[in-house]
Amino acid sequence: MRERGGRFWKVGELARLTGLTVRTLHHYEHVGVLRPSARTPAGHRLYGEADVRRLYQVVALRELGLPLEAIGTVLAGDVDLAELLGDHLAHVDRRLAALRSLRDRLTALAAAARSARGLRSDDLLGLMEEVTTMEETIRNHYTGEQLAYLERRRRELGDEAVAAVEAEWPRLIAEVRSEMAAGTDPADPKVRALATRWTELVEMFHGGDEGVRDSLHRMYQERGDGIAEQYGGPTSDMIAYVQRAIDSSAS
Repeated sequence: MRERGGRFWKVGELARLTGLTVRTLHHYEHVGVLRPSARTPAGHRLYGEADVRRLYQVVALRELGLPLEAIGTVLAGDVDLAELLGDHLAHVDRRLAALRSLRDRLTALAAAARSARGLRSDDLLGLMEEVTTMEETIRNHYTGEQLAYLERRRRELGDEAVAAVEAEWPRLIAEVRSEMAAGTDPADPKVRALATRWTELVEMFHGGDEGVRDSLHRMYQERGDGIAEQYGGPTSDMIAYVQRAIDSSAS
């Protein structure tokens, strides 16, 4: 719809066009990250073009893993939309790389299944290996007792806390990657702050259990780059960079 001063969308229309729910838009308003800039005489919400730009920023930051509680603080500053689009693109590219790998294998297997050669057991075994790589990696590096401990710890933390940590990791990894690309010294206060938060999240995972901590460290030593390639986790270079920042804080 058109209103004086530009185009406006009602909440239901904006929800339909973006694929979000009306409830989500109401929640964004409740937590203060997106408020409608106008209302109809009857009091119905109206979102303007500036609101649409801000909504994209909220959605992109959520996609990058930033918790809603922190998004308001970020948006209170001067967010560079082009930079945010670039970060979002890089995040999507990492996901696509993992999906392309699996898609290539599935495409080849589908063609083989239709050909005279047919599908061999080795083909299916390879597919299952790729699909279950992460599960196998975990099983290879953690004992049954450690896995049971991690499951208990997950229940103790609660789904909400676990979801918040899982959502924060991609954003933290992206920030560390950005500092590495910029050539920032690991001893720089910005990197040290990132390393401190990195350590806090890792400690939330292992809960101070030395055995679980060592298993996690060994898994990333042996399989870190493969995990990063397939699932978007930190690379070995990134882990070393964070460790240098930690060491600089201790010296």
